[in-house]
Amino acid sequence: MQDAKSFKEYKGQVREALGDEFLRTAMDNFAIAYRTSRANAFKDIDDKALIKDIADAKACSTANMDELYAQFKEEAEKNGAVVHLAADAQEANEIIARIAKDENCTKIVKSKSMTAEETLLNHHLEAENLEVVETDLGEWIIQLRDEGPSHMVMPAIHLSRHQVSDTFTDATGKKQDADIQKLVKVARRELRQKFTEADMGVSGCNFAIAETGTIGIVTNEGNARLVTTLPRVHVALMGLDKLTPKLHDALRVLRALPRNATGQAITSYVTWITGTNECAVAEGDKKKVHFVFLDNGRRALAKDPMFSQVLQCVRCGACANVCPVYRMVGGHKMGHIYIGAIGLILTYFFHGTDKAKNLVQNCINCGACKEICAGGIDLPGLIKEIHARIQDEEGHPLSSALLGKMMKNRKLFHKFLRIAKYAQKPVAGNDGFLRHLPMIFAPDHDFRSLPVVAEVPFRDMWPKVKPVKIADPKYKVAIFSGCVQDFVYPEQSVATVESMRGKGVELEYPMDQSCCGLPLQMMGEKVAGRDVAIQNMEAFEKSDCEYILTMCASCASHLKHNYPKMLGHDPKYAIRVQEFADKVIDYSSFMNDVVGIDEDDFRQTKGEKVTYHAPCHLCRGLDVKAAPRELMVKAGLEYVECAEEEVCCGFGGTYSVKFPKISEQLLSKKMDNVEATRADVLLTDCPGCVMQLRGGANKNGLDLEVKHVAELIAERRK
Repeated sequence: MQDAKSFKEYKGQVREALGDEFLRTAMDNFAIAYRTSRANAFKDIDDKALIKDIADAKACSTANMDELYAQFKEEAEKNGAVVHLAADAQEANEIIARIAKDENCTKIVKSKSMTAEETLLNHHLEAENLEVVETDLGEWIIQLRDEGPSHMVMPAIHLSRHQVSDTFTDATGKKQDADIQKLVKVARRELRQKFTEADMGVSGCNFAIAETGTIGIVTNEGNARLVTTLPRVHVALMGLDKLTPKLHDALRVLRALPRNATGQAITSYVTWITGTNECAVAEGDKKKVHFVFLDNGRRALAKDPMFSQVLQCVRCGACANVCPVYRMVGGHKMGHIYIGAIGLILTYFFHGTDKAKNLVQNCINCGACKEICAGGIDLPGLIKEIHARIQDEEGHPLSSALLGKMMKNRKLFHKFLRIAKYAQKPVAGNDGFLRHLPMIFAPDHDFRSLPVVAEVPFRDMWPKVKPVKIADPKYKVAIFSGCVQDFVYPEQSVATVESMRGKGVELEYPMDQSCCGLPLQMMGEKVAGRDVAIQNMEAFEKSDCEYILTMCASCASHLKHNYPKMLGHDPKYAIRVQEFADKVIDYSSFMNDVVGIDEDDFRQTKGEKVTYHAPCHLCRGLDVKAAPRELMVKAGLEYVECAEEEVCCGFGGTYSVKFPKISEQLLSKKMDNVEATRADVLLTDCPGCVMQLRGGANKNGLDLEVKHVAELIAERRK
């Protein structure tokens, strides 16, 4: 079984990070400003098309990694450079240390390099009695503090100017002012001498152009140019994934990289280096240039049909910029060396299971990272796959193993939910919420009220609420309710039926359907999740339907995208599961875009003031943005946009059970934004979000109704 003690310790570290008020404020300010900056930077660019081009080109480079390396080596060595290939981190460090020894170098200056962080190069060189100084401002600060970076692009973003002032005071032996401009001047003064004294400069690399043997370095500070030109020896350390065929490929990435990283059209410095440069060193010396390529598992990754896409990463750090969890706890709790969503994945491959096993559980699966990834990587999907792999390696926790066994058996699972209706009676209130939580959940889960299991599930109501058959239906629809809208909020399913009356919709409800299985994916139970997918697919195959309608955005996204991933490789199911997935549609899209419901279908009385929370799996998982908002306007409602409307509410299904304190903080931020709209009603398209938001409103005594869009549409229909 996985180490419960280790996970408990990790959760304690997360809780400690949540208590850092400066960190939280800094992350909030950056996250809000970043979205605006990025949107402005991409204003006149089709970012989706650009990202697809980059992903395709990077995938091609990955598939031809060895050939590109051979070509780069040949061209670079024609230009006087020496090219090395290191099998792993240790060998890379040894190569660089040996170059320093052979060239009689004792003092080394470095520019920013995540690959050097990956290999722990500084530690190795210092153990060889070499002086190593980081010259990137953020990297120098964390080097003085003996910390790792908390962001791939902004390594010291977690620190306040007062903390930096104290660090500089300790380093210089002189009291330093906390004014930012003065601190920058201190860094320049202290580092300037280091540049002139250094024998060797070590840099990273953003691009390695095979056609010409050229490397490209993208920076916002001038230190990288000094590091690569002033010392008589320059060593560039880079992963094999930086190889690309032509300059054109690098320039394409360059259009997205700064925009995605910091919201800039281009960075301050873009430097291209081809071979030696004799003019950059003292007369009589000859410039020595070494390019050290690092494998460290990259070749094996390139051959992995699922994980090869990891090598499409351009190291922009945007996956951290938009991650709601990173925003709460910072990079030191959201990565090992590499930070953010890509860091959760790379930690497993570069630094092992032990470093990754707790980190990969701290993904809320909101999809924000996937939507913004400049390399087109399915980051949340790969994180969940790694979680499942680790559980297969180390053993499945008892809780998830039991859930998997129960959910594989639909009748047993539904029997459990029916029994829960009676088991909850001692703690159930009359307002639809539990009066208090069972001790197993207290006290960390008391930030929201939890709903009771409904007296009558929707499947039992169906014979009474189902519409009469119509002679010539326009649309044949089968309802997928999922477990929550079946057993907890059946009124949402009833509202769905009512909202469609008179619109030519023939509805049916396959009784053999069960939970969509997303909780199993979140808990790493792949086998059980696959079995549940087969059950649901077969349940709906008995239906003569054109659409499989679900009122849960999470269910819709899981059914439509993850079922084909789980079953599509099996010839027995490949065609069938794609046919199933193609029929899946969410409620708002069906009503707005297919049925075409309009103003004439509603009672045009004065509408309530409403705001909206966009479920993660609707706005990103299904790319549905306009439909629910258009429905609100058609229904005569006064829609007021909420700040950060598409940011996760903190539910995440089983995530909020594992990490309740993070869930609590995300919910609190969401409710503050909702309150600021002064709306009477908060609408959303997901029962999980309803559970989180309604529970938060009830717990905090807010005068706010939280409803599913279908409920308000049904109420306002003529």
